Amino acid sequence: MAFIDYYKILDVSKNATEKEIKTAYRKLARKYHPDLNPDNKNAEVKFKEINEANEVLSDPENRKKYDKYGEDWKHGEANEKAQSQYQSQYRSGQQGSSNQEYSDFFESMFGGRRTSYGQSRNPIFKGQDYQTELHLDLRDVYTSEQQILTVNDKKIRLTIPAGVENGQVIKIKDKGAPGINGGPNGDLYIKFHINNHTHFKREGNNLYKNVSLDLYTSILGGEITVDTFNGKVKLDIKPGTKNESKVKLKGKGFPVYKHEGKFGDLIITYHIKIPTDLSEKEIALFKELQKIKAR
Repeated sequence: MAFIDYYKILDVSKNATEKEIKTAYRKLARKYHPDLNPDNKNAEVKFKEINEANEVLSDPENRKKYDKYGEDWKHGEANEKAQSQYQSQYRSGQQGSSNQEYSDFFESMFGGRRTSYGQSRNPIFKGQDYQTELHLDLRDVYTSEQQILTVNDKKIRLTIPAGVENGQVIKIKDKGAPGINGGPNGDLYIKFHINNHTHFKREGNNLYKNVSLDLYTSILGGEITVDTFNGKVKLDIKPGTKNESKVKLKGKGFPVYKHEGKFGDLIITYHIKIPTDLSEKEIALFKELQKIKAR
């Protein structure tokens, strides 16, 4: 399980030229630009990832560091330099104040332990963090469910709380790479991509759904049955219901993340259907109504 790959995000090889990277970025940026994808959170997340990848790979120095140090490219060079200096001073056995000051600095950064005699043991390091993506359907995160992930040939069982949002990142403590010299394990970061194949639109904890309403029921009123995310409900339609009027079904939305038993709302918008293929009798009745209305 590896960190998010900037080359993969731009869909280019690691040997791609600057021109190929620039071309790939422009193509994807146009495709996922927020102005061309209004109200599309998936596109917004993708657009941010594309820009982040381009900022690193389009800069020769940043790209060189990224290729060498991977996800820790921002700090890898400094860490390597600090470790080299530390090891050099440790081997020389210097005991001066400058060595003392550096050792304290090194310990604060990397967790190096000291003995009671002031001599440093082998420094300890936290293990590398892992990052991965998990693709799920919207219905998969309506209830809490268990997933088994494989990290470096080890299976990790985790419970995904209901209500996880698209683009959300959660941390699983101590499930990264092992620490060095007894240091703590790294952490596992999981980024969720939630695909929606339902007739519902999700915004936060609320769900939105369009419901067709025939002209006669909208005028005279009546009762209809509609689908919610977890079942059907009956709704009373008031006489004279207007097109695109809305009704809120409290607590029929999506689960609130890490708040068991708490849900958002379902907002239904009525769309009135105009009748077609009328019979002669129906046309005659509408004409009669037209005359009555005109009096």
